[in-house]
Amino acid sequence: MLVAAVVAPMVGDAEWRINIFALAPPLFGEFDPHFGYGTVAAVLTALAVIAYGPVLAARLSWTLLVITSMATGLVWTFSLSMIDGWNRGFAGRLVRPDEYLAEVSEVSSITGMLEEFSSRILDFQPDSWTTHVSGHPPGSLLTFVLLDRIGLGGGAWAAGFVIVVGCSAAGALLITTARLGDEATARRIAPFVALTPGAVWIGVSADGYYMGVAAWGIALLAIAATAAGKRAVAAAVGSGLVLGFAIFLNYGLVLMGVLAIAVLVAARKYRPILYAVPAAGVVAGIFAAFGFWWFDGYHLVVERYYQGVATLRPFSYWGWANFASALCAVGPAAAVGLGRALRPRRLRRREAVVLLAVAGLLAMIIADLSALSKAEVERIWLPFSVWLLVATALLPRQSHRFWLAGQALTALLINHLVWTYW
Repeated sequence: MLVAAVVAPMVGDAEWRINIFALAPPLFGEFDPHFGYGTVAAVLTALAVIAYGPVLAARLSWTLLVITSMATGLVWTFSLSMIDGWNRGFAGRLVRPDEYLAEVSEVSSITGMLEEFSSRILDFQPDSWTTHVSGHPPGSLLTFVLLDRIGLGGGAWAAGFVIVVGCSAAGALLITTARLGDEATARRIAPFVALTPGAVWIGVSADGYYMGVAAWGIALLAIAATAAGKRAVAAAVGSGLVLGFAIFLNYGLVLMGVLAIAVLVAARKYRPILYAVPAAGVVAGIFAAFGFWWFDGYHLVVERYYQGVATLRPFSYWGWANFASALCAVGPAAAVGLGRALRPRRLRRREAVVLLAVAGLLAMIIADLSALSKAEVERIWLPFSVWLLVATALLPRQSHRFWLAGQALTALLINHLVWTYW
């Protein structure tokens, strides 16, 4: 599929090729071989994880393993971003004219911003929001405004916040897998979630932030479904609040409901819904009280989407090439693991890692069929595709170093050969 996605634009007619609107299809970016400050650090990090990751994953205490996985992911992500340089790859990512920070200084009143948010979504009006702000609910802009208000303004602080939250998803995946399956299974996936090729886009796109938030919402739900008493109730409420906020970061995160269902099916416990859903409703109610109704924003953003290049981008290409893009973000190990997860015998057994990986895939399929994700899904689908990494638990243990090398090579090649942007 990946080869076909690369070759198809080369053999298509000129107009079709232009309308794809991607210079390095199926990735959104352009071919630009380069090295940078982060090259050596990224290679050394990859070699360390390949050599020692599987052993440490088996030996470290559980708490230390979770922390180490998140920290390793952070080093890996930052190293990859620094291949493009401090400004180009990190501090300058979120300050471009079409990004969130371009609007932060214009927000004099948070309540005023929420009240007028929907009226500024559509394009071709004097006060239209920038591309990224208009394409998302106000929670995204609100996040960066609040960072600015507490003294963490500017591109470097915003980028640091995004990759810290994004890389924390590694811990959420480990906790979810351990809760719904067992600790041994979670330990097997630890090196893979730390060394994910998706780090190319976690550093630094806001979608990495969305991924981290959504992943912790699912982890809290897994805790709620496997705990008892007050702890279960607290975790369920926390999950509802986090996932409720997530849909005000990204409209597409309503599809995290597919992952939530997978969690409850794996745990065979549905009581958390009684607490999580009302908690999510509280978040929606707060935004509505301040003037933003989610459904109004969604319908307007669909209209805004088709005011741009989406009208020209052919679904005949992106309808399937999207999955080649997503493959670049999860790597060959996750793809092979997913193939094992989709075997009928495993599907019938409803193993936790199988349910989570299949749910991630199903969310991606639904997003694809909506035709609201034509291109750039290597980053846009991160909150869904990251769950395919749990399928690496199904790979033979003796092959882990081989597949970790494949994961690292995927990320290093993309980051050194393609100038990715969004």
